[in-house]
Amino acid sequence: MESIAAWQGATLCGIVAWIVMASHLNVTRKLRSFFQPWVARHVINGTPLLLQIQKYEHRFLDALFSGLSCVVSVPFYTAFLPLLFWSGHGRLARQMTLLMAFCDYLGNCVKDVVSAPRPSSPPVRRITATKDEEDNAMEYGLPSSHTLNTVCLSGYLLHYLLSYPQYEDASIKCFGLALVCLVVGLIGLGRIYLGMHSLVDVIAGLTIGLMILAFWLTVHEYVDFFIVSGPNVTSFSAALGLLLLFAYPTPELPTPSFEYHAAFNGVAFGIVAGIQQTYHQFHHEGVPRIFTSQLTIPTFVGRMLLGIPTILIVKFCSKALAKRILPVVSNTLGIPIKSTSYIPNLNGNGKKSDEIKQSGYIQKLFFFNGTAFDVDTGIRFLQYAGLAWSVVDLVPSLFSHVSL
Repeated sequence: MESIAAWQGATLCGIVAWIVMASHLNVTRKLRSFFQPWVARHVINGTPLLLQIQKYEHRFLDALFSGLSCVVSVPFYTAFLPLLFWSGHGRLARQMTLLMAFCDYLGNCVKDVVSAPRPSSPPVRRITATKDEEDNAMEYGLPSSHTLNTVCLSGYLLHYLLSYPQYEDASIKCFGLALVCLVVGLIGLGRIYLGMHSLVDVIAGLTIGLMILAFWLTVHEYVDFFIVSGPNVTSFSAALGLLLLFAYPTPELPTPSFEYHAAFNGVAFGIVAGIQQTYHQFHHEGVPRIFTSQLTIPTFVGRMLLGIPTILIVKFCSKALAKRILPVVSNTLGIPIKSTSYIPNLNGNGKKSDEIKQSGYIQKLFFFNGTAFDVDTGIRFLQYAGLAWSVVDLVPSLFSHVSL
C-alpha cells in the first residue's frame, strides 16, 4: 500500500512538473514547428490519391463508410458502454472505458500539438452525414481518431474474447484477427473516401493505436486491480483528471478536441469512482451475464428501459447543479470565471471565448494572471462524471431494488 501511495504521489508530481516545464520551454510550439510542415506537405501530396479513391463515388459507399464512422465514433461508444456494464461484463466495460479515455486524450493531444490540416475541400469531396462528423471536421487531421480508436478497442476486445478457454483454437484466433484487420482497414479506407483524412493521418492513427494497445495490454491488469481494491482511488482519480485538463496542449487555433477530452475525462472519473464504491455489490466476476438463465434477454431489455432514461435524467441534473454550484464556488474563492455557452450572463467582458477555452498551460493552472477560467470545462466534466457514476452505481442499485 505504501508503494502504491508513493506511485500516486510521483505520478501527480510528475504531471505538475511537466506542465511547468512544457510552459516554460514552449514545448508545444517547438514540436509543432518540427512536425507540422512535414505533415502538411504529405497531406498536400496525398490529395491526388484521395481524388483517385473518390472517383469510385457511389451512394452505397457513402452510406457504408458514413455508417461505419458512426459505429466507431466516441458518441457511439459512450452509448454502448453502459449496456456493456449492465450486461454483466463489468471488467470488459471498465477496461474499454478507460482505454477509450486514454486513446481520446493522447489522440487529441497529438492532433492539437501538430495542428496539421485536413485534406483541402474542395477539391476533395468531404462527406459529413451527421452533426458529429461536422464537429470532427473542425478538428485537426493527424492522427485519424477513428482509426486509432478502432485499433485499440477492437484489439482489446479480441484479446478479451481469446482469454476464454473455449476460444483457444487456432482457427478462431486467426478468424478474429482477420476480422479485426478487416474492420480497421475499412475504417481507414472510409476516412479517406469521406474526405476526412489523408493517408498520412490514417497511418499515424494506426501506428499510435498499435503502440497504445501494446502498452495497455501490458498494464491493464494492474490498472484493474488498482481500481477495484487500491487505496485513495477516488481522490487520486479526481486529482489526475484535474491535472490532465491543465496539461492539455494549446492548439494553433481553437478546436472542439479539448471539449471532447473534458467530457470523456469526466466519464472516466465517474466510472472509476463508482466502481471503487460498488465493485463487490454489482461488478464482481460472479454477477449474472447476458444470454444466461440468470440474465435473460427480456430482463436485459427491462434494464435498458429503466437505465437509459435514468442516466439521461442524471446527466441533465448534473449539468444543472454544476451550472449553479461552480460559479458560486469560484466567486467564493475569488477565481475569475467566464462561460462560452452554458451560462450566458457570464459571457461578457474579457478575453474572447476561444482564447479562454484553450488558454496556455500556466494560465490554466493559475487562474489569476488576468485570465478568466472557462467554467464550461468544469460543468462539462461534472456533467459526464455524474452520468458515468449513475451507470455503475445508481442504476445497478435500481436494478437490485426492482429485481432486474
